Amino acid sequence: MSASIALSNLAWSTPEGHPVLSGLTLSFTTERTGLVGRNGVGKTALLKLISGERQPRSGTVTINGSLGFLHQAVQPRPGETIADLFGIAPALALLARAERGEATMEELGDADWLLESRLAEALATVELDVPPETPLAALSGGQRTRAGLAALIFAEPDFILLDEPTNNLDRDGRRAVIDLLHGWRAGAIVVSHDRELLETMDAIVELTSLGATRYGGNWSLYRERKALELAAARHDLADAEKRVADAARDAQKMAERKARKDAGGRRKATKGDMPRILLGTRKNRAEATGGTNARLAERQRDDAQSTAASLRGRIEVLQPLTVVLPPTGLPTGRTVLRIDGLGFGHDAARPLFRDLPLTVTGPERIAVTGPNGSGKSSLLALIAGRLRPQAGSVRVMVDMAMLDQQVDLLDPSSSIRDNYRRLHPGADENACRTALARFMFRADAALQQVATLSGGQMLRAGLACALGGTAPPQLLILDEPTNHLDIDSIEAVEAGLRAYDGALIVVSHDEAFLEAIGITRRIRLGGGNGIDE
Repeated sequence: MSASIALSNLAWSTPEGHPVLSGLTLSFTTERTGLVGRNGVGKTALLKLISGERQPRSGTVTINGSLGFLHQAVQPRPGETIADLFGIAPALALLARAERGEATMEELGDADWLLESRLAEALATVELDVPPETPLAALSGGQRTRAGLAALIFAEPDFILLDEPTNNLDRDGRRAVIDLLHGWRAGAIVVSHDRELLETMDAIVELTSLGATRYGGNWSLYRERKALELAAARHDLADAEKRVADAARDAQKMAERKARKDAGGRRKATKGDMPRILLGTRKNRAEATGGTNARLAERQRDDAQSTAASLRGRIEVLQPLTVVLPPTGLPTGRTVLRIDGLGFGHDAARPLFRDLPLTVTGPERIAVTGPNGSGKSSLLALIAGRLRPQAGSVRVMVDMAMLDQQVDLLDPSSSIRDNYRRLHPGADENACRTALARFMFRADAALQQVATLSGGQMLRAGLACALGGTAPPQLLILDEPTNHLDIDSIEAVEAGLRAYDGALIVVSHDEAFLEAIGITRRIRLGGGNGIDE
């Protein structure tokens, strides 16, 4: 029997009882499937239900074949090594004893003499060159992600489940993951917002509050189909709203016609030239006809309104989020930032950079790139004043806001609304709600406590609070802004940043994002001596 995964009438709720998945029926075969959808819709929960880490409230998960699961973050256990992650520590120990001549004949019969070469091949696939005894805790987050991917390759499962595999990876790491999936011939279910990665998929499954829909083909084909669906939904909604207006107009005409007939009947009755019994019969007939017509008009109006409401719901799901920002007023020739002779390193003997110069003038859009560990986040923290330089100077000459990956701008114990009002004390309630609604925090959603938000929701809230005022800061600094955003939110942020007329400095490995926001200049860190531009 070929490998497959089948979900039947699956339902799952949060521990607090909030329903996330309901009545989900879906199947996967040995192809590469991208799983997309907005934050909070249940993508990660679905992977954990498939893997058995969570149990459904109802429904079934049927799996034919073996699974391997890479979580969003590979969290090492105390003392865990590369060999432990691969599950081969005892087998490597046996090979070591064999090399020392200490293994028994029975043990030698069980030895896997190709183990070390297979391990090296798996690590090379993700461009990771570390010995098997390396502690996972000694690796960066990106390196641990690569190691986790290599462990999946090594195990050769029928299906791999990947949850945001390119998060926290530098450009080379992202390319390694993309190349891996491009050549993967078994089954894969990939939760990702990385559009470049999704282009390698054989199918896209979109998860929404209405359920799951499968689209054959990669990301580009999915987007083309979605655009057609949105156009059709808008056309259907326009027709439905016309029917609502027509039904209301017909009902009004019917009521006016009945009122005229009733008035004529009353005039005849006052003349007294018609028998009383005939007047009563006509009155009863008119009332019955009028009641029937009124019920018919009401039913037609209700049907039209129900159809329109259902179609508005489709538009709500399909309509991309748009963001419009007020101007910053930054003049073209204004010097925004000046860095002279900057030196910094967590280890003074091995500085990340020395004598680093940088001048930002006017609404430049600068991407800071470089491999993991080259000092990109440290440079942003130095500009924001969160770190002190070991040499040189940093001068920021305009209003500035910085959003790091933890979104420290926000108080986690307060609501989104209260954070906005704290950061914009002059804004009234209407201005606050309008600004938050631009970033999909409408009505009660604006009252959510920041500590309860997902990573993507938190960054959206940070952007809303930083940029939603009447005068946005003239310099905006972003550190990996797309790491935890769903694709709809990424595209909304892209739209907002394209409209932003201030200076922008962003650290990101997401090439599609950098292209979309119109980067005008790139700065590459690396080598310890400063900047390659």
